[in-house]
Amino acid sequence: MSFIPDTEAEALSALFSRRSVLGATAAGGLLATPLAAFAQSGAASGPGEAEITVDQARQEPIPIVIPNFGAGLGEQISGVITSDLNGTGLFKVMGGSVPPGSTPDFSALKAQGARAAVAGQAVGSGSVRVEMRLWDVLSGQQLQGTAYTASNSNWRRIAHIIADVIYERMLGEKGYFDTRIAYIARTGPRHHQITRLALMDQDGANERMLTGGEWLTLTPRFNPVRDQIAFMSYANNRPRVYLFDLASGRQQILGEFAGISFAPRFSPTGGSVVLSATRGGGSDIFVVDLASRSKRQITNSNGAIDTSPCFSPDGSQIVFNSDRGGSPQLYIMSASGGGAKRISYGSGQYGSPVWSPRGDLIAFTRIGSGGFSLGVMNPDGTGERILTQGFTVDGATFCPNGRVLAFCRQSASGAGGAGFASGIGTIDITGFNERPIRISTGASDPAWSPRNG
Repeated sequence: MSFIPDTEAEALSALFSRRSVLGATAAGGLLATPLAAFAQSGAASGPGEAEITVDQARQEPIPIVIPNFGAGLGEQISGVITSDLNGTGLFKVMGGSVPPGSTPDFSALKAQGARAAVAGQAVGSGSVRVEMRLWDVLSGQQLQGTAYTASNSNWRRIAHIIADVIYERMLGEKGYFDTRIAYIARTGPRHHQITRLALMDQDGANERMLTGGEWLTLTPRFNPVRDQIAFMSYANNRPRVYLFDLASGRQQILGEFAGISFAPRFSPTGGSVVLSATRGGGSDIFVVDLASRSKRQITNSNGAIDTSPCFSPDGSQIVFNSDRGGSPQLYIMSASGGGAKRISYGSGQYGSPVWSPRGDLIAFTRIGSGGFSLGVMNPDGTGERILTQGFTVDGATFCPNGRVLAFCRQSASGAGGAGFASGIGTIDITGFNERPIRISTGASDPAWSPRNG
């Protein structure tokens, strides 16, 4: 069943096939080619042979020079790279001139206080070739040298990929800039909002509406291996979980349940979805196999509400929310069901758990003392830390490397809904560097894509 016209579905097919672009060499694809280091005394012999280790990046952001990559498109590419790196709070981007075709003046860069420097240029029309070299200023070594060739329409992706490369070489972990966030776009008055399934780049660029807004839509979730989103829709006034194919724009119901199905999340392999479904006065958790569409019940609530399930990164466990003990709390059980163990013991009610892709943390929302808190804890329930608070802060989602959370922040409304706002922000897992994502509509329910997703 589709809720958008076929013409829109065909347009979506052209817009959202990102994985097919990666590694493609045809027109419009993106090709990455290594660049050898310039010959010089003490320099690395090629890209990828040296690495800077940073232990105190949070306290002391890394000073790095990002020059202009050229007029027009080159300047735009430099701007996106700068925004990506500055936005982490882990880098301090400095202006400066680094000639793209020669070895940098390391003495001048040291005097400027730079720890690293980038040389780059963008040339071409119709298709663009972007060359980038990353240098360790202190050692005089080239850390990376790559040329990217793609159609002009992919210039933002090139910029994000370059920022990812810089992030990884400087910090030793994969970046997350070449990613997207699915969310619910919200327009209209507070008590009668139109909700649409939507998609944007992780920095808020390239917003696209995927559904038309005819029905209430909630909780999108990315498939980790396919161009697919699971979400909840009230289509035809019957709330159920649907699958949205990003290549075709088509939607289909995921499983038939006697009651309401909701709160979907994919397994780490992308081959199944865990969700909640109402039964009598409560709800239980089911796993639906995407190939066979067979469903398997893994909790027996006996009238309690078991919901918000999320797999651990290795797929062996599930964290979920349940009021089986009298109030909503977090529990962990085997992915096959059984052996549920409570892990939340702080003051208040807990919900919306999500496991970090690193496996070391579970993010959650806690309600108490007249407001909401967003926090993280270890999978055994120890080490609980509150990252941010507000009237409503909810719906945490980890970026692919587990370093940053996106979440929804809503404000209180006055008479007639005046003053209400709903937006998406990001925050580091240490609790610093909270930043809003600029979006043209109200927004909620963020879901971060996998890397290159």
